[in-house]
Amino acid sequence: MSTPSLRDRLKPLELVGLAAVLGLFAGVVALVGSRSIELAAILAGIAFIVALLVLAMLALASGGQQDVDQDVPVLDRQKPPKKRS
Repeated sequence: MSTPSLRDRLKPLELVGLAAVLGLFAGVVALVGSRSIELAAILAGIAFIVALLVLAMLALASGGQQDVDQDVPVLDRQKPPKKRS
């Protein structure tokens, strides 16, 4: 089993960072619009959680396997046989 590359190891951190930026943006917009720090913090937290969930679902849906035949449906793909030890 090979060790993951640096890019593969930092991918979750990139997703969390992007979700934090989106949450911060939503918080700033709410703060400018309502002038209430409490409301802005709540909306920033909600936006962070929603963005994190959406980005995680998109990352799972994209897969990460480039060598898989795309013409075959996912449920019909054959798994490689397990190695016996």
